[in-house]
Amino acid sequence: MSYAGDRQALAVPTVCRAVSTVLDGEAVGAATVAITFMSAARMRSLNRRTFGRDRATDVVAFPLAHDDELVGDVYVCPSIARRSARSFRISSREELLRLVVHGILHVLGYDHPTGASRTRSRMWKLQEAYVASLVGGRV
Repeated sequence: MSYAGDRQALAVPTVCRAVSTVLDGEAVGAATVAITFMSAARMRSLNRRTFGRDRATDVVAFPLAHDDELVGDVYVCPSIARRSARSFRISSREELLRLVVHGILHVLGYDHPTGASRTRSRMWKLQEAYVASLVGGRV
């Protein structure tokens, strides 16, 4: 795993534990995953270039084709995570962990519908179970 960007977002060992929790839980063998924390301006640019959406978003994930190993990039925007955390009345740490887990699940091929049914999807339920295990069951 590699880690770049805003080192104030989450400590490296915390990010590694989150990634390992999901990969172990999903019985993934070899994996190379990069986690990058970026500003809202950089996230907006990435979202615009990649998806044509001219706005910052909280997380973007890319599974990358590779022969015998899971490879992926996950980009997280801490400023949006902090805003969401305030709105949800949870800690920024918990929301950042949720976004890392969410991104890893996307790299693994999970997806979810948009709208209200999102929180009823298999991916969302897995995500929340992993987040609960990482934050001590407080989800």
